[in-house]
Amino acid sequence: QASGVTVNDEVIRVFNEMKVRKSSTHDEVKKRKKAVLFCLSEDRKKIIVEEGKQILVGDIGETVDDPYACFVKLLPLNDCRYGLYDATYETKESKKEDLVFIFWAPESAPLKSKMIYASSKDAIKKKFTGIKHEWQVNGLDDIQDRSTLAEKLGGNVVVSLEGKPL
Repeated sequence: QASGVTVNDEVIRVFNEMKVRKSSTHDEVKKRKKAVLFCLSEDRKKIIVEEGKQILVGDIGETVDDPYACFVKLLPLNDCRYGLYDATYETKESKKEDLVFIFWAPESAPLKSKMIYASSKDAIKKKFTGIKHEWQVNGLDDIQDRSTLAEKLGGNVVVSLEGKPL
């Protein structure tokens, strides 16, 4: 690892819980993470799960109307983050769910932060086995419009994202 940063076990546990879609009870499904952010620890030695920066499946329709817009609002405007977002979308043929790994590196983040997040990205990505979609986002303009994510997921065949037509 270029930066010598390690990935906290909890990060891997969260990823595995999001990745495995085993048939669960209704209550278990509600506790599933829809989206979560990861950040560097204060000493910049570890990648950790960021406190309080998550959306649970059970929040949708309760405290969260639009999970995608809510996820975008979790991102800090002046610093980098890694995120996992469990996208639910439809093509003309079928309904799908895919985990998207997001590397958020806004223009306004400090250079030092951009450098360490960029050099540590492989450390966290190596732990996230089987992720098909990786998205580097450099500002709100890139991410606010959900059609950009739809393009990442399946080009122009995606007709809706999170139940909202595109």
